[in-house]
Amino acid sequence: MSNSRKTEVIGIASGKGGVGKTTTSINLAVALSQMGHKVMLFDADLGLANAQIALGARAEFNLGHFLAGQKSLNDIMVTTRQGIRLIPGASGMQELAALSQMQAASIVQSFGVLADDVDYLIVDVAAGISPSVLSFLAACQRRFIVVKDDPSSIADAYGTIKILTKEMGLNEIYLVPNMVHSQSEGWKLYKKLNDVCVRFLGEPVHYLTSIEDDEMVLRALKKYQSVLELAPGSGASRDYRRLAEACTQLRPLGHLSGGMQFFMERLIQNSPADA
Repeated sequence: MSNSRKTEVIGIASGKGGVGKTTTSINLAVALSQMGHKVMLFDADLGLANAQIALGARAEFNLGHFLAGQKSLNDIMVTTRQGIRLIPGASGMQELAALSQMQAASIVQSFGVLADDVDYLIVDVAAGISPSVLSFLAACQRRFIVVKDDPSSIADAYGTIKILTKEMGLNEIYLVPNMVHSQSEGWKLYKKLNDVCVRFLGEPVHYLTSIEDDEMVLRALKKYQSVLELAPGSGASRDYRRLAEACTQLRPLGHLSGGMQFFMERLIQNSPADA
């Protein structure tokens, strides 16, 4: 990758849990890494952080140590066997699950001191629309919303998109249909949700590809691996590679101040003045 390209910051979210958001985050990170890109993954799902488990990594320290002032982000960062630089979250800590916007801002701000030679920063946020989730998503350049083809997932995805677009004025929102039976079914799910967004929000959402349902994904998770490692020839691996390839084809957001600094600045720009 050209040295002139700035860091792409992608937030991966879902309206509700259980739709494959973290699985999408880790497999996208692995796919981009396998393509030769330098990838950092920030596990910002702070109440149920499990990216390190899914990648088979062992982190001595985590975000809890950082927030307590005991360690820096560089101190807690680990490099996984897949070559991904991981900022591990802290699982099962209730105070982390309920971060305020200001606490989230302090985390975001700290990314400015990390080394800037990263092509992609993937931010795996928690499900739902808590203040910290919205803060992290506001600090990203692009937002991927993972959705399953069931009524509650669709309704929650739409609710998330509505807040991001109408209340926060954010764009660059992409829908990633997950666990669908076929690419055509995923496209239909995207079209259905996009039509609703255009009609009621006046804003379209974008589409890259869908991830087909594949039993190898669960098998890989049970073995603390990405599906790209366990079953590189599987349908899901093909789809995650396609998603990664689509990410590399997106136009650079040249009018924005990219890189880790952007991760900090965007949050400040989107914070309410009276926060």
